[in-house]
Amino acid sequence: MRFLLRLASLVALAVAVIAGTIDSIQSVAASSVVITPMGDAWQDLSPSSLETLQSTVAYYIHPRFYTLAFQWLMLQPAFAVFLVLSLMLWMVGYKKPPVAGRFAA
Repeated sequence: MRFLLRLASLVALAVAVIAGTIDSIQSVAASSVVITPMGDAWQDLSPSSLETLQSTVAYYIHPRFYTLAFQWLMLQPAFAVFLVLSLMLWMVGYKKPPVAGRFAA
C-alpha cells in the first residue's frame, strides 16, 4: 500500500511540475503572470468528468459543501493543488525509520 501511495505522490508531483511549467511558459509569452486555476485546467482536460464530480458532490455529500469547499478548491492554482496532494500522499505513505537506529541488534 505504501508503494501505491508513493507512486501516486510521484504522479501528482509530475503533474504539478507540468502545470507549473505550462504556467511559466504562458507567463513569459504574455509578459505578465499567468496562473491557471484548477477548475479551468480540469475543464480543458476532461469536462465530462468535472461535471460528473460536481453533481456527485452536490447530490451525495451536501450542496453547501459543494459551494464552500469544492468551488474554493477549483479557484486555486492547479500546480499548488497538485503539490499539496503530492505532499499529503507522500506523508501517508511515509515509513518511519527504526527508533533503535541502523546498527542496533
